[in-house]
Amino acid sequence: MNNQASTTHENFVSRIARWCSTTWDSIEEAKVLASLDDETVKILAHDNAMSRDEFISLIRRGPHAADEMASLMRLLNIDPEEVKLAEPLEFRDMHITCSKCQEKARCRRELADGAAVADFADYCANAELLNEMRARPELLAD
Repeated sequence: MNNQASTTHENFVSRIARWCSTTWDSIEEAKVLASLDDETVKILAHDNAMSRDEFISLIRRGPHAADEMASLMRLLNIDPEEVKLAEPLEFRDMHITCSKCQEKARCRRELADGAAVADFADYCANAELLNEMRARPELLAD
């Protein structure tokens, strides 16, 4: 097998493995959600400043629904762990915003090809906050 065919095969296998993992995680999340009584769901939703229906919708998107946010932060030299510690409510809100985003395909494509640094402000609902964070040295990666 030539190098390009081997790389294409590995990329395809990696995508299938990632899909299986994400699907498994989503099934497990759904099982956990289904096992919760309605009062617990309401409390969790309230604790996260959203309605019960919004909370359920967010959970159904799966545990990787906002992976792009951390990837974009790292690309912008923002340390997601520092943000999570320094600004936990803002981090949560950004995570929710990212999870609901309708521009995921563009975001993933631009993260992959490196265009996100220049273009994210055109489509990212978290752009304003991300730009503010870029100006805070304590939130930047070392």
